[in-house]
Amino acid sequence: MPERAKRPNIVFVITDQQRFDTIGAAGYDYMHTPNLNRMAREGVCFTHMYCTSPSCAPSRASLFTGLYPHTTKVYRNDELWTHTWVQQLSASGYRCVNVGKMHTSPFEDAFGFHERHVVENKDRATARLPFFLDHWDKAFFARGLEKPSRVTYRRRDDYKESLGAFTWELPPELHSDNFVPDLAKHWLEQYSGTEPFFLQIGIPGPHPPYDPTPEYVELYRDRDLPLPVLDRAELDSQPSALRKLREQHLSVDHDAVVHLENPTAEQLRRQREHYFANVSMIDEQMGHLIDALEARGVLEDTIVIFTSDHGDCLGDHGHSQKWTMYEESVRVPAIVWSPGRVRAAGAIDDLVSLFDLGPTILEFAGLDVPRWMEARSLKPVVEEGAEPQASREHVFSEHAGDRILSGTQFMTMIRDRRWKLVHFVEGDEGQLFDLQADPHEMRNLWNDPAHADTRRTLLDEIFRWRVLSDVHTQGWQEGITIGSGPHKTPPNTARQHGV
Repeated sequence: MPERAKRPNIVFVITDQQRFDTIGAAGYDYMHTPNLNRMAREGVCFTHMYCTSPSCAPSRASLFTGLYPHTTKVYRNDELWTHTWVQQLSASGYRCVNVGKMHTSPFEDAFGFHERHVVENKDRATARLPFFLDHWDKAFFARGLEKPSRVTYRRRDDYKESLGAFTWELPPELHSDNFVPDLAKHWLEQYSGTEPFFLQIGIPGPHPPYDPTPEYVELYRDRDLPLPVLDRAELDSQPSALRKLREQHLSVDHDAVVHLENPTAEQLRRQREHYFANVSMIDEQMGHLIDALEARGVLEDTIVIFTSDHGDCLGDHGHSQKWTMYEESVRVPAIVWSPGRVRAAGAIDDLVSLFDLGPTILEFAGLDVPRWMEARSLKPVVEEGAEPQASREHVFSEHAGDRILSGTQFMTMIRDRRWKLVHFVEGDEGQLFDLQADPHEMRNLWNDPAHADTRRTLLDEIFRWRVLSDVHTQGWQEGITIGSGPHKTPPNTARQHGV
């Protein structure tokens, strides 16, 4: 058999805004996720995977380049991407296909893919976002139906009390979290090529609106669900940037979520029922995708990776959605599954970074990892027969100020096995948590004299990381070609799309 024929297919599933505590086999038995549980048991399930930025585009640009946001310069949504490592896959003979969300900018440039069937956010019904008609919009147009969004949900009498949680009332096949996997399955059924493929599936949920079909909500009606971590003293003592972020959410219904200052326990539970139900919808689609791979006859030759771009606070610490460095916002689920190739290690608690999946994919494809990549391959950790590897000593995340995170110009997180520190560039405010003694991040030790040495050590480590990052990535821009791959985009054309 030719060597190229032995290269594995890779299916890379990325959900949007799925927090870490949403897979049953990872230790959260209130979740109904039988297919993800199977993958977690038969593969490697990372329980301490951290995104490099807690919002969509910065996280994804980092993931698809292997570079931190301060290197890519994609700090916010809708900022121009330069390249992706998908270009290496396509140049090496992989058929590269994107179905669903990647949140690239521009939305539909090739970025190394042979085919892109783009579906973006569930709700883009605001003039603040770039106009774009994606494949999902066209499906509603073809049916003569109006796509649900904050515009349609605002017509409901209960809109201001629902915390963004609504039950899907249209044909279930039109729900984005069914539509996108179904389209990916259609590709698996129809594509006749025999070369190895890289299929990236970007599922728009469980990002709000939290809108599962009704049968999945019923799964959670009688379950014992964790309610948000809330304490008035902790809310009032948060750094000013986070207090201003809460004010933003209370004043603007981002993604059809009307955030409330004092929601009732019933409202909070209902929001979580809908969010977790949306994850269970996605779980069932993962089972259908595995069936489609088996029907195509390629399941044994395929590596499936499942993860998300960032999490969702769901009211924890009084916050809505992301843009913070709390665990619920910055920590995500991650599974690598391929019986025979990936060891059945189950849940492991190594500190790992989301963008480490990029070089992992390249190495499984038999390709070299560019020397300037800051991400580290997890292939030595997950492959069958692997020897135990040292995990990261620290993970980092960062986010620049934007229209929503308007109370800071830049925030940076560092976390090790015990401590988490969050630095805001403006001045003396910050956060320091002892995660062993305080796993819910309720006691901020930033100003505690007893922990001044820990604070200084972690701040020094951030400084060291940023300096070494610049050294490590020297020459990265010369190492990539804008728009290279099967469909080339001239650099000048790409720059016309700048924000």
